[in-house]
Amino acid sequence: MIKALVLMAEGFEEIELSSIVDILRRGGITVTTAGLKGGIITGSRGIKIQPDSSLDSIKELYDIVILPGGSPGYINLGRNKRVLDLVNKYHNEGKIVAAICGAPSVLAKCGLLSGRKATIYKGMENELKGAEYVVEQVVEDGNIITSQGPGTAIRFALTILKRLTDEEKAGEIQDQLMFR
Repeated sequence: MIKALVLMAEGFEEIELSSIVDILRRGGITVTTAGLKGGIITGSRGIKIQPDSSLDSIKELYDIVILPGGSPGYINLGRNKRVLDLVNKYHNEGKIVAAICGAPSVLAKCGLLSGRKATIYKGMENELKGAEYVVEQVVEDGNIITSQGPGTAIRFALTILKRLTDEEKAGEIQDQLMFR
């Protein structure tokens, strides 16, 4: 059973979170959303979502950790020592680390993007310290996947699904979504 961990901080981007969770679950991935605090988390557009768990209660290592963006969601992720430690742990264990919108800046803060290709929300390129900025919707470099923002969330989630399963499963879900 393939498992994905999606982190939620106050101010997360609702489109990104929803797209990631929905598409991965459609593809048969067990997805756990974990809030930086217990209880309901409010997104950047005021939508309130109850995460499956709190970050403090996560003890196992999943196959991937995913950081949605949104403002101030990505800032809250980047200021949280538990998040930074977790991202580094996943990277050091060779697990996939994925971030979208402003959240690739968290990966840069961890030092994971040095000498790697990455993308980020337009106008935040200077946050990718040490990385080679690439103007593409989704960028894969080794075990790191980055994406630009809400409009690229479906492609980002399908790319993650393809990495966790295979091209056939990702294509099947893409067809169901009627995404071209």
